[in-house]
Amino acid sequence: MPASLCGTWEIISNVNFEGYMVALGIGPNLQKIALKLKLKKVIEQKGDQYIIKTASTFRNYIITFRVGQHFEEFTKGLDNRRVKSLVTWEGNKLVCEQSGEKKNRGWAHWMEDDKLHLELYCDGEVCHQIFKKNMKD
Repeated sequence: MPASLCGTWEIISNVNFEGYMVALGIGPNLQKIALKLKLKKVIEQKGDQYIIKTASTFRNYIITFRVGQHFEEFTKGLDNRRVKSLVTWEGNKLVCEQSGEKKNRGWAHWMEDDKLHLELYCDGEVCHQIFKKNMKD
């Protein structure tokens, strides 16, 4: 069984976020704002359902899913696209493949030591974010 990803996490590293946003087609003005944000992520599990909340002072994004079940996702506040998503476990990684307008799009979460890693990818661009657990959690 993979390690639990549940908890409240604060970003400590954000590599190639700009390249990832360019691949998504996000405009330069929104990129400037997004690059300055300090993200917080809350991951919850209720039975077989996961809820991932990504929060900042600018925008919040919530995704709810069940592992192994296809679902439709509207990336409101991100790049505002409709995608079909499927989240599965691949070893210790929670991996989401998103199909739609953009090619090779998705993400993967996993634990390494006491850090939460998130890899976001689209059209050959990869962003690697690292989060530390909020000690109040």
